[in-house]
Amino acid sequence: MKRRLLLTFAAALLVAQGASAQQVIRLSTTTSTENSGLLAYLLPAFEARTNSKVHVISVGTGKALELSKNGDVDVTLVHARPAEDKFVAEGWGVDRRDVMYNDFIVVGPAADPSGIKGGKDVLAAFRKLAAGPAKFISRGDNSGTDIMEKAYWKQVGTQPPGAQYVSAGLGMGEVLNMAGEIGGYTLTDRATYGVYQAKTGLALMVEGDPRMFNPYGIIATNPAKHPGVNYKGARQLIEWMTSPEGQAKIAQFRPAGQQLFFPSAKTDLSALEPGK
Repeated sequence: MKRRLLLTFAAALLVAQGASAQQVIRLSTTTSTENSGLLAYLLPAFEARTNSKVHVISVGTGKALELSKNGDVDVTLVHARPAEDKFVAEGWGVDRRDVMYNDFIVVGPAADPSGIKGGKDVLAAFRKLAAGPAKFISRGDNSGTDIMEKAYWKQVGTQPPGAQYVSAGLGMGEVLNMAGEIGGYTLTDRATYGVYQAKTGLALMVEGDPRMFNPYGIIATNPAKHPGVNYKGARQLIEWMTSPEGQAKIAQFRPAGQQLFFPSAKTDLSALEPGK
């Protein structure tokens, strides 16, 4: 009996030691990677391989970069290339790598009161939206999507007037829900729209403009600025996300059979071929 108790205690101790050895990696990221279900699909494989637990903070790109700048996270996954380059140039982030891409699209009510459906020119569509009768719902949260949207308005030199322009200050999923409820238009990443399309009833209006290209990058928080960050864990996540295994997992993420993200890391592309 005593020997059995000792064995039970030893086994419990080993389990406890194994649990305590699990590293925590703090990741700030955009709402699109979270709302789409991509991270829930990807991270378990990485966590099992590295005995890690990734704590995800899902916010807009601006806030995600700010969390890294403040040393509140170890690594960030975002989609606003000019802001990312500035972040790295200022020394807040290191080891930036391309991960994947998709595209932005304009969506709106099926009745299309502004008459933009089927267009391939996002600026022409935005001019019509500025003059049209329906409301436009903006993220208004300094996210990558919000930054891109405001760049379009700047290029066309106008935007919807007064109450026709709604700055929501919300994540992409919530903005899509709002647009669906009030019959408005919005700019969205294709991945989040794919998840919310059925529940919002919004229709795809404009796609295919090269100006709507949407690349994602992953960046480690600079340990020289914040010595307390888990730089080792950040590097492990970066290396895995951009490895043939990680890139293949991204390509295989196809809810309802539709590919929402396309791998873009410089890796052995043969690993992404079907059946591998």
